[in-house]
Amino acid sequence: MLIDVVTIFPEVFAQPLQVGVLGRARDEGLLIIRVHDLRDFTRDRHSVTDEPPYGGGPGMVMKPEPFFRAVEFCRGREMPGTRPRVILLTPQGRSLTHHRSEEMALEEHLILLCPRYEGIDERVRQWVATHELSIGDYVISGGEMAALVVIDAVGRLVPGVLGHPQSAKTDSFASPQLEGPQYTRPARYRGLGVPDVLRSGDHGAILKWHQEQARVRTRMRRPQLLSSRGEWQYDRERFDDD
Repeated sequence: MLIDVVTIFPEVFAQPLQVGVLGRARDEGLLIIRVHDLRDFTRDRHSVTDEPPYGGGPGMVMKPEPFFRAVEFCRGREMPGTRPRVILLTPQGRSLTHHRSEEMALEEHLILLCPRYEGIDERVRQWVATHELSIGDYVISGGEMAALVVIDAVGRLVPGVLGHPQSAKTDSFASPQLEGPQYTRPARYRGLGVPDVLRSGDHGAILKWHQEQARVRTRMRRPQLLSSRGEWQYDRERFDDD
């Protein structure tokens, strides 16, 4: 998978993309991540990327020209036969869900746009971005942290990225409930023990215990994920339903 990121702070991405799952995936060629400085796509001597908004108002708005040029550049270098999703990270976008992450993991090319300040010129939203995505109902300083969340959520689902093929399938939100409690050695620590069933060697009983614990945890912590029959009820909407 190829992921292009357009940002005015490319240094934000340097360390996170070198470590852990993402670092290994890049080393193995499973993920190709290119980070582009938006200022490289300006044409003025001061590399200006923002201007005061028309009509007045607080803050600055990011200019359209650099984003148009940056996306054209990324598309010009894309893999033959691909049509990238150009994703604008914005609070106004559809929510990032596990299902949408799975959907994006099937793509060959993603372009992530990271706005800052009071937002981005509407023409970028209308004519450059193909999709809009939000990582939650809260405010952060810019799209960079959101882009890292998307890269991690999507990248780990690309075939071959995780060491164990079942890892992603047992995560919370990947199965019909949140993940239940987990234990490891020692069997007793400071008087706190491990449930006997997990040490019984009875794999059927262990599986049943995990399933029940997961259902109980989901009901207690995220009951909105369950229907009245206790079935999985999460957002299956596609981006293309926008």
